[in-house]
Amino acid sequence: MTTMESLIGLVNRIQRACTMLGDYGGGDNAFSSLWEALPSVAVVGGQSSGKSSVLESIVGRDFLPRGSGIVTRRPLVLQLHKTEQGSQEYAEFLHLPKRRLSDFSLVRKEIQDETDRITGKTKQISPVPIHLSIYSPNVVNLTLIDLPGLTKVAVEGQPESIVEDIENMVRTYVEKPNCIILAISPANQDIATSDAIKLAREVDPSGERTFGVLTKLDLMDKGTNALDVLEGRSYRLQHPWVGIVNRSQADINKNVDMIVARRKEREYFATSPDYSHLASKMGSEYLAKLLSQHLESVIRARIPSITSLINKSIEELEKELDHLGRPIALDAGAQLYTILELCRAFDRIFKEHLDGGRPGGDRIYGVFDNQLPAALRKLPFDRHLSLQNVKRVVSEADGYQPHLIAPEQGYRRLIESALNYFRGPAEASVDAVHFVLKELVRKSVGETQELKRFPTLQAEIAAASNEALERFRDESKKTVIRLVDMESSYLTVDFFRRLPQEIEKIGNAANPAAPATPAVDRYAEGHFRRIGSNVSSYVNMVSETLRLTIPKAVVYCQVREAKQSLLNYFYTQIGKKEAKQLSQLLDEDPALMERRLQCAKRLELYKAARDEIDSVSWTR
Repeated sequence: MTTMESLIGLVNRIQRACTMLGDYGGGDNAFSSLWEALPSVAVVGGQSSGKSSVLESIVGRDFLPRGSGIVTRRPLVLQLHKTEQGSQEYAEFLHLPKRRLSDFSLVRKEIQDETDRITGKTKQISPVPIHLSIYSPNVVNLTLIDLPGLTKVAVEGQPESIVEDIENMVRTYVEKPNCIILAISPANQDIATSDAIKLAREVDPSGERTFGVLTKLDLMDKGTNALDVLEGRSYRLQHPWVGIVNRSQADINKNVDMIVARRKEREYFATSPDYSHLASKMGSEYLAKLLSQHLESVIRARIPSITSLINKSIEELEKELDHLGRPIALDAGAQLYTILELCRAFDRIFKEHLDGGRPGGDRIYGVFDNQLPAALRKLPFDRHLSLQNVKRVVSEADGYQPHLIAPEQGYRRLIESALNYFRGPAEASVDAVHFVLKELVRKSVGETQELKRFPTLQAEIAAASNEALERFRDESKKTVIRLVDMESSYLTVDFFRRLPQEIEKIGNAANPAAPATPAVDRYAEGHFRRIGSNVSSYVNMVSETLRLTIPKAVVYCQVREAKQSLLNYFYTQIGKKEAKQLSQLLDEDPALMERRLQCAKRLELYKAARDEIDSVSWTR
C-alpha cells in the first residue's frame, strides 16, 4: 500500500534528479520537462508578507536568511522528511552531498553563499533552484518551493526590470496545472491589494489550486478581525483559508525557539475571542498537515499522467539517440571499421542515385540524348563546307600542280579539319557528366545521415570522391578525343570508292554514245559543290558514329568507374593512418556531441524516474 511518505518521497527523489540534470522548468524547450509534470507547492507572497516566517514555522527551525529588500533570490526547494521521535534533526543540500548540517545557522549561511555563487553579491535573481532537505521528527512529509517575494519597486543596485523578472519567474511555477499555490497575505493589509492573491486569481481563477494563508493576525488594529477572509466571505477559494501567527520581531531577536513559538500560536487561537471556533483549523502545524495530505492526493491522481509522459519521453529519446548514433569506440580497429562502414553507407546512396533508386542519374542520360546531339547539330559545317572554303582548301592542297582526277588531298584536308570540330562536343559531354557526378556526390554526402555526426570525415569523403571524379574525367577526355582522332587517322575507304563509280554512272546514263571523256568539269563550281556535298555526307556519317560511341566511352570511363572504384584510393590511404589520425576523422560536431550527452542524461533521468515509480506499490 502506498504511504504519504513514499509518495512525497518519490516526487522528492525525482525533483532532485531533475535539478542535477538542469531540468527545473522554464525556457529550455529542447526536451519535455519532467520537473513541470511533478506536483509541487509554490510559496508566493509579497515582500514583508511573513512568507519566511511561515516556512520556518512549518519546519520548526530558524534557518532562512533575513534582511531588507529581496532576500530570496533563487527558488528554494524545501523537502521535509519526518523521522522517528527522538532522532537528531539535520539538513542536507543537494550541492553538498553527504554533508549533514545540524547547526541551522550554518544552513542559513549556506543558502546565502550558494545564492551568491550563482547571482554574485548583487541583488540579481536566478531561476536555478537550491535543494534543501530537512530531516526532523517535528515536520510532516512535505515539499515546498520558496519563491522570491513579489515587489513593486526596484531598490538600489537592482535593474529596473527586477519587478517584472521576479513576477515572470514566479509565473513559470504557478501557471503550471500541477502547481499548488500557497498564497501568503498579511492580515493587517486589505486582501484586495495582496500581490499573492492577485497573481493566484490570474493563473487559477477558479481557486482550485490555491491555498490562502493569512499572517500577522495578531498585528491587526484593535477591534478588527479577519473572519470575513478566513470564513471565505471576502474572497472564496476551493480550499479553506488558514490563519497564522508568526513570531514577533522581539521573539526573533531573542531567538525564541520555534517549538515554543508553535505552542504560543496554538494558545493564541485557542484563547482568541474572534478565532477560537476555528482554532482546530488554524496555525502552522495544521497548515503543514493540510498541505501534506493535499499534495499526497494530487500526486496519487497525477501518477498515471506522469508515467505516460515518462514512457513517451523514453521512447522519443531512444529514437533520437539511435538517430544521433552511439559514441565512438577509442581503439583504432573499431574506429577504422566505423569509417569503412560510413564510407559504404555513402557509396550505397551514391549508387542508388546512378541506378535510379534516387533521383539524379537520369541527368546523365539527358547529356547523351539531348546535349550531345544538339551540340553536334550546331557545329559550323555549313561555313566550313561553303563553296568558297572548299575551293580554297582544294586549291591550297593542289599546290602548283592541279589535281588530275579527284582532289584526294583536298578531300583529306576538308575531312580532317571538319572532324576536329567534334572535339568540342566530345569534351563538353565529358564535362557535363562530370558535373552531374559531382552533384550526386554532394547530394549523397548530405543524404548519408550517419555522416552528419562527423563533419571532418564528411569533408574528407567528399574531397576524395571529387578527386577520383577528376581522374575519371581526365581519362574520359583522353578516350573521347582518341575516338575523334581515330576517325581522322583512317578514313572509311569504301565510302570514297563509291564516289567515282557514281559519277561515271551518271555520265553514261546522260549520254551513252558520248566519248570516254571526263563527265564533269573538275574546275567548275558544280565540281566543288559535289566535293562539299561528299565531305558533308562523310562528316554526317562520322557524326552519327560519334553520337553513339562517345556515350559508351563516357559511361565506361566515368560512370562505371565511379560505381566500382570511387573511394578505392581513399580506402588505401585510410588503411595507412595512425589511431590519432583516425580519431581526428571521427571528430564530431561539438553541438551534436552535446546534444547526445544531454539526451543520454535525460534518458537516464526518465528511466530512473520510471524505476522509482515502479518500486512503489500502488493502490486505488
